Amino acid sequence: MNLQLLNKFRLPVNFRGRSPLIVQSWWIVQALLFGLSPQFAYKWRNFLLRCFGANIGTNVIIRPTVKITYPWKLTIGDNAWVGDNVGLYTLGNITIGKNAVVSQKSYLCTGSHDYKSEAFDIFSKPIVIEDEAWVACDVFIAPGVTIGKGAVIGSRSSVYKDMPTGMICIGNPAKPIKPRIG
Repeated sequence: MNLQLLNKFRLPVNFRGRSPLIVQSWWIVQALLFGLSPQFAYKWRNFLLRCFGANIGTNVIIRPTVKITYPWKLTIGDNAWVGDNVGLYTLGNITIGKNAVVSQKSYLCTGSHDYKSEAFDIFSKPIVIEDEAWVACDVFIAPGVTIGKGAVIGSRSSVYKDMPTGMICIGNPAKPIKPRIG
């Protein structure tokens, strides 16, 4: 029995959402114009993301070390912050709400592979960070997860299922432990 035969792997049609030329163009722009821009050049980075199809609100702060796979699958609401060295693995859509924070070194992963499939089939599921939520530093968020409005995900947590509104959640796997306000 073969557990996985990678020579059978096939990327689904239009999985990336744009042509290979656009994908490569973004990766070059991200490495040179986005990644090498000064820390304070938030409007410049937001402009670049919008040029590649991202839906970016007003007063959004995105640090130059953020890595975004496919910006056309990214939506960020007004006044949101995305910290240094955050990975937004946008194989699927990522939505970050208004006044939400994703802190440094966090990784939002919308895609994975089917370990039961001999061809190691790839899939994506969206991630939603609702308004006023805070994903603290070095958090992993798995495909298909929603972080509820105003929730706090504690540092170094791993989130594999939806987290409720207004709760502080910590651990691996993350679990709600108490209300944020109360």
